[in-house]
This record gives sequence, C-alpha cells and structure tokens, in this order.
Amino acid sequence: MDSIPDPPKNLPATTTGRLLTAEAFQSLADVPPEIEWFANLGNAATRRAYEAALADFMRFAGIARADEFRQVTRAHVIAWRDDLVGRGLGGSTVRHRLAALSSLFEYLCDKNAVTHNPVKGVRRPPVDSYEGKTPALGDHQARQLLAAPDGDGLKALRDRAILATLLYHGLRREELCRLKVKDAHHERRGVAHLKVSGKGGKTRYLPLHPAASGLIHDYLQAAGHSEDANGALFRPIRNNVTGTLAKPMTPDAVYKLVRGLSAALGFEVGAHALRATAATNALDHQADIAKVQEWLGHANIATTRIYDRRKSRPEDSPTFKVEY
Repeated sequence: MDSIPDPPKNLPATTTGRLLTAEAFQSLADVPPEIEWFANLGNAATRRAYEAALADFMRFAGIARADEFRQVTRAHVIAWRDDLVGRGLGGSTVRHRLAALSSLFEYLCDKNAVTHNPVKGVRRPPVDSYEGKTPALGDHQARQLLAAPDGDGLKALRDRAILATLLYHGLRREELCRLKVKDAHHERRGVAHLKVSGKGGKTRYLPLHPAASGLIHDYLQAAGHSEDANGALFRPIRNNVTGTLAKPMTPDAVYKLVRGLSAALGFEVGAHALRATAATNALDHQADIAKVQEWLGHANIATTRIYDRRKSRPEDSPTFKVEY
C-alpha cells in the first residue's frame, strides 16, 4: 500500500491530563477506515503479506488514494484475478491475495464506507489438494533430528531443547521465539504447561511434554538465565553484531538451525516441517482433530485437515486388499 499515508504518529501529550491535543484528536478523527483496517492488523507477517497483495491491486487498478477503494466493483476484482492467473501465480497465491482484498472490504462494510464486498462471488482458483505441501518427517527421522545436536556444550543443549519444543508441541517458529522463561513454568491442574502467544494475540496453554521439559531445564541451568522470568527463553549463543545475548533468537535463526541439522542427516527441511510432523503424528495416533486444531492455534479446522494424511497412507489403500 505504497500510496496510502500512515496514520499520525508521536502524538503530543499535554500536562493538563488530556493525552490528545485538539489538533491530534481531529487528525485521528479524519483517518480513513482503509487506514484504520491496515493499522489494526496485529501480526507483522500478515501485515507484510496483505500490504504486498493490496499494493499489487492498487498498481493494477490505478488506485492512488485510500478513498478510491470505494469505487471498486466486482468487474475490477475479476480482471485483477485473471491478471494474476495470467502472470502464472499459483492457485493458493491468487486465493490469498483475493482474501486480503476481501478482508479490507469486510471492514469497510462494517464501517458503512461501502455497501457491499465486491470480492464476494468472485470465483477463486481451485486448490491443488487439501493435503499439505510441507513435508512431515517419519518417526525415525524425527528421532534422528532430536539426537543430532552433538555434545554437552551450551549450543547442543539449546538446540536439543528447541527441536523438542517444536516437535512435541507443533509451534510456529515465531511462537517459539516469543517464549519467555516464565512461559515454560506454568502449571494447570498440577500439570506443567507451556504458555504460547499465537497469531492474532491469542494465547494457548499446551501441556509440556516431559522430554521437552527436561531438555529446557538442562539448557536453562547451563545458560544461567533460569531466574530471568521475563527474559527470552531461547537466546543466541553469540552475537557478533551487538554483543548482547539477552535478546530472543530470530525466526530466521531457528529456520537455519533446523535446515542445517536436517541437511546433515540427508533430509533437508525447514522449521515448519516440524510443525507439520507434530500435527501429522498426533493425528496418526488418533488425536481428536478438533483438539489438534486448538493445539496448533488454527482459526479454521480446514487448515488442520491439511495435516491429516491418514486417508493417503499407502498401507490403507484398497490396492493391498485385492487378492487373487
């Protein structure tokens, strides 16, 4: 959304108890609902994805001002969809971009800025398959990966704790990086739980797997920040840029960690594959799909079904039931 101005920042405070000056109050009152919608997207990854989608639509439609969205019709949206398909974008990418535009218009409808959502009724490209494309590891590969960090040094202790936390709880890497020390020390009904801050500001409490709990304890004792309750749980071992080790690991660092260890074992995967592995394993062992949805923090159970590969297991195919 390159051409839409940002909402006012650094609003001045007064010493009279009023936090907004009259000028600042009026400037906020004049903020278009299009800007309100974008500013209200809490998740940074969602903001980036939606910003890219809407910037693409604005370039296509020649929109230069926020209020011009109110002139968009279904014909404009269909023409954009056809252009996206013509550019060779995949069905899931086109669907995601249409969803971003639809989200904006749903907000405008709620604010009575438009009478209807022009994205509704626009046919979206079919999905290739309801089976997830992220690979899930087999049980033997998961065990190999958990044992991959070698030795008793701090890095090996941390890496084993990270892998166990991902593989036993199905966390997103951003969720792992947001964990604080105190988040691994919650108790509910006498059972240790992990407090996870998920997408959209939603919090969920997951029973802490005993294997992960032991590895986290060993890492914290060696790292020396077990008493820093509000500090990051998983931290860098060294920092060549700032020198400080108190900040949390970045999602990119977690991705590179998993990628490097798995590549050395001969099955190179990213961190999201460990989430897929946890979900697939739980479902394979007859976990209730609604509970897995809650466990993963999915808003829609259709997303959880992507990880349910029980119907596609070769051993269950009628092929192996045929006898002559």
